Amino acid sequence: MIEPGPLLVIQNDPTCPLGWFGDWFAAAGVPVDVRRGFADDDIPADTRGFAAVIVLGGEMGANDNAMCPWLAPTGRLLRAAVDSDTPVLGICLGHQLAAVALGGTVEKNPSGQAVGLTPVTLTDAGRTDPLLGSVAPGSAAVQWNADIVTVPPPGAVVLAVCPDGSPQAIRFAPRAWGVQFHPEASPEIFRSWIADAAAGATGPSADAARAERAISEAEADLRSAWRPFAEGFARMCGFELDA
Repeated sequence: MIEPGPLLVIQNDPTCPLGWFGDWFAAAGVPVDVRRGFADDDIPADTRGFAAVIVLGGEMGANDNAMCPWLAPTGRLLRAAVDSDTPVLGICLGHQLAAVALGGTVEKNPSGQAVGLTPVTLTDAGRTDPLLGSVAPGSAAVQWNADIVTVPPPGAVVLAVCPDGSPQAIRFAPRAWGVQFHPEASPEIFRSWIADAAAGATGPSADAARAERAISEAEADLRSAWRPFAEGFARMCGFELDA
């Protein structure tokens, strides 16, 4: 049997690493190849040699190509992955980049920044989706975002909706998914976002400070909800994991 290639991971921000997914993939023997766009790592033009593409989050926006020159090649990579039926998972910014690359629209959320724990509200399509369908309805997830997908790409299927009605998860193609939340984010990662915001001009919001404790208290539930999701994605990429 030919072993799948590694999962190609595009990291867009120093504070948005692979997190728990990296731990779970390592425990399952799933290889990853992390390319740090912000550090000028090479972004491949296509998916040859890779089992899948995962694009992580970041503080920048999906339309910030001029300020973040690796975003344009990341978008082209996502388009190439969909065209070649290579599995894709976009997380937060990665979800938004996939939407833009495939013909959708990303804008500021008119409801404002979303920070903290959010329930995952599956649609009828989401409940039968081969990836999202394994997630228990109402499972909590970590969020930190100001932008949202306002117009999904042609042919996309909304799998979950946020409390404000915006898309929370989308299936862009038969094996390409995007989630607006952060299933990979640990309490430590969330605290790093608060520290990063504190170093900025505006500082962290009151919501972020309140959410930090709630996320820490929910750590066991977050792990139990999203480890099967991560492992399910790895299985879809051709890896044989123990049940």
